[in-house]
Parts: sequence; structure tokens; C-alpha cells
Amino acid sequence: MENVAASTTAGSTPSAAAGVDVLLAGMVFLDIVFTDLPQRPCPGHEVWAGGMGSSPGGIANLAMATARLDLRTALVAAFSDDGYGRWCRDVLGRQERIDLSRCPTVPDWHSPVTVSMAYDDDRAMVTHGHDAPQTIAEMAGELPPTRAIIAGLEDEPWWRPAVAAGSLVFADVGWDPSETWDRAVLDRLSGCHAFTPNEVEAMAYTRTASADAALSALAERVPLAVVTRGHSGSLAIDQQTGEQASIPALDVVAIDPTGAGDVFAAALVAGTLGGWPLADRLRFAALASALAVQEFGGGLAAPGWGDIADWWARASRGAADGDPRAVARVRDYGFLPEVLRSHEGRSVRRANATIAQLADV
Repeated sequence: MENVAASTTAGSTPSAAAGVDVLLAGMVFLDIVFTDLPQRPCPGHEVWAGGMGSSPGGIANLAMATARLDLRTALVAAFSDDGYGRWCRDVLGRQERIDLSRCPTVPDWHSPVTVSMAYDDDRAMVTHGHDAPQTIAEMAGELPPTRAIIAGLEDEPWWRPAVAAGSLVFADVGWDPSETWDRAVLDRLSGCHAFTPNEVEAMAYTRTASADAALSALAERVPLAVVTRGHSGSLAIDQQTGEQASIPALDVVAIDPTGAGDVFAAALVAGTLGGWPLADRLRFAALASALAVQEFGGGLAAPGWGDIADWWARASRGAADGDPRAVARVRDYGFLPEVLRSHEGRSVRRANATIAQLADV
């Protein structure tokens, strides 16, 4: 099994000239996440949350998730010069070692902010912000050599030049608030390597009645089609290898689903770039997202290799003690020891309730 890329030197930012593994573009938000709400907020009532975390959000969720899997990650995004913007830039650049050389600092433009409230295994969000003062293409300039790009179909196709250079584009799509699900959106998949919608989006865009039927329809458009199903796991077809897989989700107690889809996508990219079998890619993505939802704070909940090594150690101990669930997990995740030998199990920082100073990790 080929390994994903090695990590950069601790505390450094990857060199733009050296190329990157993953290139991302979008808007960075300051996310403030409230968890463990006893009830949903309603007018005239105050609800005290059991937990709170602050984190860079938006496209930063994806960037942190890929960087923590030792993928050299570059970001294209605008940052405000206000306190929120400076903090988000510091977390992403200095702490998470993401290449921010294509991220201008913009005066007189405030950072977008999202407040997320997690309850009933879901979340509600309130956001305030304004469009970035520059387009992605203006900020990015000439794109660096990159192995993969993760992009939304609703965004401008800034990534087209990279496809001609051999980059693999992993596409996703946001929720359609009009619920018209215009099928013309799928025409934008031309040139993409993968498409990873959830089952509601997949069935709506393909006009099919099941996740399996939607997956088959999408597999005619992209080499790698993946349909995520939340608690029910994920389905995928890889036309290049001829593989098809259906993998269940891991049963865990979730405290915050913020960013779980981004962590799933990051892990899928890591496995694909590593040349892993399709079932192993989906299992790894399921594990990474399961670890993420047990923390709060979006991108700062994303697991690093140390978290994955700890999970494997716990599963192995449980299997040795005869725990049937642990035995099944060790069997299904038997590919992990080889992968873990190639990665430093460094610690990663979690979200604090306040916008805190960086911690040495």
C-alpha cells in the first residue's frame, strides 16, 4: 500500500514552490459552537449550553482535516485584519502548518462569523458575513502543482487549469435551499475525478428513489462516485478499479456533527492519493468522521494520526480481551498498522471555549 505524503517540518508552512497534495479555496469563518443544549432555542427563552468551542470554520474545516492527515495543504481565502481574522490565520498557518501564501489580508472587511447550536443529533446555524472582496481566481493567481483539489460545484470553476495538469478534483455540492435540484448542476462534474454528495442530494439531483440507484447514475459521470448516508454509512463505485463498496458508519456518541462531512472527504482524499482499496478508503473516512463528532469545534475536532493510533490501540486491547465489537473492528481495520507506521502520531489541539492563545502541541 502506497503511503500518503509525509508531514512537513514541525512549525513550518509548506513551500508553495514545492507543490502541494491538496489545494482548497473558499471562505474562512470564525465558528462558535454551542453543544449539549437541553432544548432547542425559542423566542423569549434563554438556553444554557453544556459546552462551547471556538474554531476557524468554513473552508478551514477541510484544510485542517487534510493537514492533520499529513497532506501538504494550501488554502486560497481572504482574511480580515480584525481580531478574528488574525486569530484564524495564526491557527491555520502557525498551528496547523497550512500554506497561506495565497491568502491576502483585507482591511476594512470583517471576518464572517457562524454560531452553531448542536442538539438532537443535528445543528442549527446563524451566520453573518459579506462576500470576499476578491474572487478565488484573483487570489490564487497561477495554481501550484497539486495532486488533488476539493471544490464545491456551486463555486466558480477556478480549478479547471489544474485538471489539465493532472490534478484530481473531488467535488461536493451544498444544500439547495430552493429544493429545485437543477440537474444542470451535474454537468459541472465534467473533468472531476470524484463526487461525494449525501443521499438526499444524490437522489434529488439524479431523480432516483434510492441511494443505490443514485450512486449508479452518478458513477456514469465521474470515475469515483460516493454517496454518504450519515448513520447508515456510505456507498461508492470506483470505475477505474472496478470496485464497489458499502461500509457502515461506526456507532459512537456524537456531541457535535459540525465538519464531519469535511473530515470524511479529507480521509477519502488521503486514501485515494495513497492508492488504497475502495473499502479501506470508506472505512478510514468513517473512522475519521466518527472520531471528529466526539469532539466539538468543526475543523479543530478533526483527528490526527495520534488519535487514530490511540483508537487502534483501544480496539486491539478490546479484541485481545474478547470483546466481539472490538474483534470485528480489528478485522475490518486490519490495514491501519501498516499506514500508522508511516506517520508521526503528533498531538493536535482541540477547540477552546474562548478564542485562546495557541498551545504548544
